[in-house]
Amino acid sequence: MSLACLVCSVESPSHSFRSYSVSSTENDGRCSAIANCLTRRPSLPLPRHSNIASSKVTPQPTLSNSGSIPGTPRLVRSRAVRRDIVRDWNFDERRKAKGMAVKGTATTTPSSSVCSVPTLFFAFTLLCALSLSLFFLSNPSPSSSPSPSSSSFISLNAPLSPQNSLKVYLADLPRSLNYGLLEKYWASGPDSRLQTDTDHQIPDSHLPKNLEFPPYPDNPLIKQYSAEYWILGDLMTPPEHRTGSFASRVFDADEADVVFVPFFATLSAELQLATAKGVFRKKAGNEDYERQRQVVDFVKNTEAWKRSGGRDHVFVLTGGDFGVISVIIYVVLKLEAFLADPVAMWHVRAEIAPAVLLVVDFGGWYTLESRSSNGNSSDVIQHTQVSLLKDVIVPYTHLLPRLQLTENKKRQTLLYFKGAKHRHRGGLVRETLWDLLVNEPDVIMEEGFPNATGREQSIKGMRTSEFCLHPAGDTPTSCRLFDAMQSLCIPVIVSDNIELPFEGMVDYSEFSVFVAVDDALKPNWIVSHLRTFTREQRDRFRRTMAQFQPMFEYDNGHPGGIGPIPPDGAVNHMWKMVHQKLPMIKESIVRERRKPPGVSVPRRCH
Repeated sequence: MSLACLVCSVESPSHSFRSYSVSSTENDGRCSAIANCLTRRPSLPLPRHSNIASSKVTPQPTLSNSGSIPGTPRLVRSRAVRRDIVRDWNFDERRKAKGMAVKGTATTTPSSSVCSVPTLFFAFTLLCALSLSLFFLSNPSPSSSPSPSSSSFISLNAPLSPQNSLKVYLADLPRSLNYGLLEKYWASGPDSRLQTDTDHQIPDSHLPKNLEFPPYPDNPLIKQYSAEYWILGDLMTPPEHRTGSFASRVFDADEADVVFVPFFATLSAELQLATAKGVFRKKAGNEDYERQRQVVDFVKNTEAWKRSGGRDHVFVLTGGDFGVISVIIYVVLKLEAFLADPVAMWHVRAEIAPAVLLVVDFGGWYTLESRSSNGNSSDVIQHTQVSLLKDVIVPYTHLLPRLQLTENKKRQTLLYFKGAKHRHRGGLVRETLWDLLVNEPDVIMEEGFPNATGREQSIKGMRTSEFCLHPAGDTPTSCRLFDAMQSLCIPVIVSDNIELPFEGMVDYSEFSVFVAVDDALKPNWIVSHLRTFTREQRDRFRRTMAQFQPMFEYDNGHPGGIGPIPPDGAVNHMWKMVHQKLPMIKESIVRERRKPPGVSVPRRCH
């Protein structure tokens, strides 16, 4: 049935379906056409009869012709008359006037009866249904397009269009500030901080010369901070291989949502610490400081930075303490400043504070005020530099291989920990925990770092233990947490100030145990608490953990990090977290622009 069969041609705006709740003579042919189309029956001739009609709604008699079927009275449109005349009408006499017709009036026939109000309503309903069908046929179904999965994190298996991706411009830094640093690393000598440096046990001849994208170090002190390498690798991958990435690289800064600064800040700091740690806090003779200065001077002179004040620029600062000097008071009341772990952009962190910082936690911005009254200490975050509102917490790179759920075996140990016993700042609690747990049955406390030897011990310990202890160290978190997750060892987190990556996309309480520091320091409290978890609860935690393992994976399995990234991996989730910051970034840029000249407002990140 064609669409034309369902529509009456109208000559004026008043000739709508609503106006045909009463019929007029001149449109009986149209109604007959609708009826024929709907019933697939031939149209009967429309005899012309006369009837006097002097009211706006005039009752019409049913006429019976040969071969016709008696009908019921119907209403037609006519001239309006006064109500007192309507009261004097004799409907019975009008019904007796069969066969009488007046020119210009309409009669009821089998075909016209089909044009009654219910019929027209039915035709209108069919028309609406057909219109809706044509609309949905001409528009793709929402279910046929990529949509977020029902799980806690976003599934990105389907190619992403520019409309639902993050547009990223890659700042044009010299190669010496990223991949050139890897060349420098591989050409250097062994790391003096390691007893065994496996990276430099391999002769230079085993590595291909002039690699465009050299491999990242396997040195555990550096590898745990390799996010900068995998993120840049995603952006450097040819477009035809980036269909699974949430980031869409653009080559005009004016088209970008954010500007990514490809400086391997952690690797730069590590190179300095490995060769001349004594000058790291100084500027003179510090190659890392010279590189930091080069990066900041370059980006601050670009139009993109001047336009936004750096608020839409993205830096990766995953290196350990992020450059805060801890002040510790010793028993002899002598203040001593020292550097804790690997740091990134230490000398220029205040200059890049407006930017989006990708960090593993905010531990580097904590300071321990050891000079407070009565020797009490308090943790203070400098909110003018970091905040969850503008910055993104990203995971450490795990050092241990992934254990599949199907490979999981019976676990004999209740609780396992491997790491350094003596730490400073928030990690001071670790020493107390060590003394409380070291002699507990079904608990293993080992000191060491997962280097060549310790790595195998860590794999065995985590894969054979129900729970893995994660106390705060120099910073609230460490790569140990992500090693535990890859080993399907239920994390026991004793760190009150911890910030975790991708929260909002994943609920860590579904597969982790969080313990307040005050409770953990009570004798026998942790062990007793862990024994309350049933086998069913532990298995459920482990099944959930297995679902989230890919979320914390950076490695894409391609040489040099150049190739398609895991759609549900760490890099894609990092891009999504940056995308969530865009409204705040745009708001802060607009607010800055409306300031009158000379007005200075203190920077607040919280």
